[in-house]
Amino acid sequence: MPSVAFTLNGQRFELTTEVVEARLVGVEPEPIREHAVRIGHGWFPVKQGFEKALGVRRTEFTSQTARRHLVALGFEVRGDTVDRARDLSVPRPSSTEVVGKAGASIDSEWHTEANVQAAVVTALVAAGWRILSVANTATKERGVDIVAELVGETVGIEVKGFPSKNYADPARAGEAKKTAPSTQAGHWFAQAVLAAMRLRSKQPTWRSVIALPDVGRYRDLHSETAGSLAAAHIDLCWVQADGAVTLP
Repeated sequence: MPSVAFTLNGQRFELTTEVVEARLVGVEPEPIREHAVRIGHGWFPVKQGFEKALGVRRTEFTSQTARRHLVALGFEVRGDTVDRARDLSVPRPSSTEVVGKAGASIDSEWHTEANVQAAVVTALVAAGWRILSVANTATKERGVDIVAELVGETVGIEVKGFPSKNYADPARAGEAKKTAPSTQAGHWFAQAVLAAMRLRSKQPTWRSVIALPDVGRYRDLHSETAGSLAAAHIDLCWVQADGAVTLP
């Protein structure tokens, strides 16, 4: 069954789909205002579902953290505002969200690192992989971004998004970055390659993969380095704007 291990506020946790479902049995769903997760036959706010499953107060984690780990466990997560009076079995996407082919939730900036990571995790789960760990990319948590296992094979995946033109920090909203996205993407690509090479040295029996949004700049960078990456046994995983994922 799907399981995920992660560190939250310095404490190590491990959850399985079965444990989450068992801990939500008999729990009355609270009103859903933004992020919803289907557990069993009901829809819950993601923070309520994750709080009950983990036994940690919801003030100790963000909605994004809850979403990431629930998606890794194979649960359906949506980011729209849900009216409890209507049928929750068919929640509609919000105007700024698209549900990708892999089942991931992709917002208007589909190419962010968090969205790319969520799409890849969802695709892995759908393909039968067991998620061993998922790093918190929002806080730049150290370690491999995604570690998964299937029939004795382990894969470590370094995830990168594509830079936006403006800062994500609300305090700097509307302020354009001094570095052009194309230039910054080159730096991020180089960082991903270095991380993937380090993983090959540290875990030589693992498959080393880089996951990127499928944009022209990254395609060009890959074409320039494809031979070297192949020689180093480093694979690429591409995520489309609609959430579809090409696993290596």
